[in-house]
Amino acid sequence: MYKPLLSPGHTACGGCGQALAARLVVDIAGPNVIVVNNTGCLEVFSTGYPDSSWEVPFIHSLFENAGAVASGVESALKYLKKEDQINVIAQAGDGGTADIGLQALSGMWERGHNVLSICYDNEAYMNTGIQRSGLTPLDTNTTTSPVGKFSSGNIRPKKNMIEIASAHGISYVASATVGFPRDLQRKIKKALSLKGPKFLHIHCPCPLGWRHEPNLTLEVAKLAVETGLFPLVEFEFGKLINVYKLKEHKPVEEYLKLQGRFKHLLSPEAKAELARVQEIADGNIERYGLLVK
Repeated sequence: MYKPLLSPGHTACGGCGQALAARLVVDIAGPNVIVVNNTGCLEVFSTGYPDSSWEVPFIHSLFENAGAVASGVESALKYLKKEDQINVIAQAGDGGTADIGLQALSGMWERGHNVLSICYDNEAYMNTGIQRSGLTPLDTNTTTSPVGKFSSGNIRPKKNMIEIASAHGISYVASATVGFPRDLQRKIKKALSLKGPKFLHIHCPCPLGWRHEPNLTLEVAKLAVETGLFPLVEFEFGKLINVYKLKEHKPVEEYLKLQGRFKHLLSPEAKAELARVQEIADGNIERYGLLVK
């Protein structure tokens, strides 16, 4: 009988992409895994004291140090000669990966620990009030990058975490999304079959912070890929080996119009800013050769 390794009954919002992603990850990873989790939405909604939804060993680390704690866990398994029996996963949100946790992750990758690190990217600090992070897209309306008379939202483009990780020359780096669950689970399976550091960047729509209807989570996730704003790519040892090809290139408006955080971009006055977002999507398509020719 199927028993999920992230049990229902947690307190995630309806339609939470991160809850769906975490369940897909741990179910395919299997029971022989130790999860190290930064502070963030996932830790908060899945481990409300005295309960836990995790059916595998779970360690809550500080916001910035899942990489350091996971390194210690992996070293302990080596000492006990159990490194081939148990996988270690270090996971965090976008803030815990691209901002405050990046130093510890970089050290873990550089030292070559056999750990899969995962970024559940909902593109802002959601559990503390929807503040922008380094993975918040250009022109997003958040509580720390509000839209107003002199502002069209977040002024910086989203960091390219995939290429930052890949620059470390680690064994496997890939992007995935809850919009394509089989592809996501294939990449988890592949990552865990390889030795050394691995990184998976998972795009997770957040109905609360993105202000879309909960039943649109999968549609929003797919449109991020189909517009070119979140390309699905795979790297091995710094070399691009595979991309998810698009039969057609949908305009970014198809993705933006479903979300309240981008509502301001659809007004006639915002044409120039909308063009900047389209340029980012076009650039991704060209950079990674995403279109079928």
